[in-house]
Amino acid sequence: MSAITTHILDTSLGKPAAGVPVKLDLRVDGEWVRVGTGITDDDGRIKDLLRSDFEFKEGQYRIEFAVSEYFDKLKTESFYPYVKITFSVRDTGSHYHVPLLLNPYGYSTYRGS
Repeated sequence: MSAITTHILDTSLGKPAAGVPVKLDLRVDGEWVRVGTGITDDDGRIKDLLRSDFEFKEGQYRIEFAVSEYFDKLKTESFYPYVKITFSVRDTGSHYHVPLLLNPYGYSTYRGS
């Protein structure tokens, strides 16, 4: 399992959001650099978001969820084409789990375990 993981729960259905494309970036010298990608599994999770060759380091990270693709597949109108969550890593010995609670017109997030 990578040091950064995520999962998405579609709160409008009470089910995991499967098949959502996700990108992970790290801010380096003022620019965002891609350090991982994935697609949520049937349980709405991505356990190996970081590239296997990536050296985990402190800094600002950003996860981008392509949520419009998910809602389009469900034939459900939605408001946000994507959700971007930016967070800080201060301890590379810790695990960072960043869940997304999603519905067609809103979302929330938190640091999970």
